[in-house]
Amino acid sequence: MQHQSVNQYLRDHIRTVPNWPAPGVQFRDITPLLQDAKVFRVLIDAFVHRYMDADMRPDVVAGLDARGFILGSVIAYELNVGFVPIRKKGKLPFTTVEETYELEYGSATVELHTDAVKPGNRVLLIDDLIATGGTMMAGKKLLEKLGAVVMEGAAIVDLPELGGSQKLRDSGLPLFTLLDFAGH
Repeated sequence: MQHQSVNQYLRDHIRTVPNWPAPGVQFRDITPLLQDAKVFRVLIDAFVHRYMDADMRPDVVAGLDARGFILGSVIAYELNVGFVPIRKKGKLPFTTVEETYELEYGSATVELHTDAVKPGNRVLLIDDLIATGGTMMAGKKLLEKLGAVVMEGAAIVDLPELGGSQKLRDSGLPLFTLLDFAGH
């Protein structure tokens, strides 16, 4: 990795699976980033270093079901802040708020415990990948329903051709991504 940028190093560890889950889809698989201890540390450090500075430090990290849990919990631990999961409907045991969003074929609903954040909390919202932006937008709306301020959305990979990152930025959400796979 000596003469390679962090971004290129991480890109080299993302596996592309052609025609999954449907013909014509190039699936960007992040699991190789997690399997190797050194690569995983480089990945987490890339986020932690960004959010350590006082002006970028969140009060809490919120992770989107399910790969956002992996990243978000480790980043929260490293920043010494709390972590809250945003789950698929029916998975949280306490009182929740919910947000439904559209998928390519149908819709999905995510939930958040009503006591997960406090009004005014600065929240970092994290997932592994931004495609159409629906999941992250739903997470943002949930957090805002409880009075939190989503300071930034973050992900490893952006797929800009699917329009999600632009939609999220147009909604006023600043985004930070390590890699994009435009035109691939």
